[in-house]
Amino acid sequence: MISIRNVTYDIAGKPVLCDVSLDLPRHGVTALIGPNGAGKSTLLSLVARLMPLQSGGIDIDGQDITTCDTGALARVLSILPQIQDAAPRLTVSDLVAFGRYPHSRGRLTAEDHRIVDNSLDAFRLSDMRNRALETLSGGQRQNALLAMIFAQGTDYLLLDEPLNNLDIAAARGLMTQLRTLADEQQRSIVIVLHDINYALAYADHLVVMTEGRVAATGSPKEVISQDLINRIYRTDAAVIAIGDRRLVDVGP
Repeated sequence: MISIRNVTYDIAGKPVLCDVSLDLPRHGVTALIGPNGAGKSTLLSLVARLMPLQSGGIDIDGQDITTCDTGALARVLSILPQIQDAAPRLTVSDLVAFGRYPHSRGRLTAEDHRIVDNSLDAFRLSDMRNRALETLSGGQRQNALLAMIFAQGTDYLLLDEPLNNLDIAAARGLMTQLRTLADEQQRSIVIVLHDINYALAYADHLVVMTEGRVAATGSPKEVISQDLINRIYRTDAAVIAIGDRRLVDVGP
């Protein structure tokens, strides 16, 4: 479990997170949702230690992220940020192999190679292993980056808006793959999503944020209501119930 307690964060004197406390459960898919500027990406970056904590505390399975060894943290938690800086001439296989660095320090063992091969298979990239990243489509490149952090072998995968610039087929394929990883390999996936309907379709647990605060947490059925959509998103888009599922109608 990722435990976040009383986290506040300012940028240039402007509050971005305000006394945030919540628990992100082990296993399954947790989606952070909310309007632009709610603090979702900042919170994810603090959990991954991409930015230093200013106040409050974050523990991962009881381990304080501010004091734990960097290598130990990289074997428990991996992150795919919004902006990825991978050399375009790298091959897909070389990129995925970077995920093994916390374990092998660049000297791949037979076990590392086996994990890289399995990661390529899991994300349907085996036939592209020798292609340069610059030759891939947006969806293929995103799959390669996900395969890299999957190969890292961590319990927790943090993904910051991985659906950006993907068409509907690529986005659905990616979310289906993440759902499979969570179900079959017991990975704990925390994902920032702007499209609320993808969150409702694929996530087990929602964290709704607004203005740097947590507005609601729970299952999609528990959290999503017409009042929440009106209040948090400031829109009258209708919430539709389809069996146990919820859908937000974004039509006119």
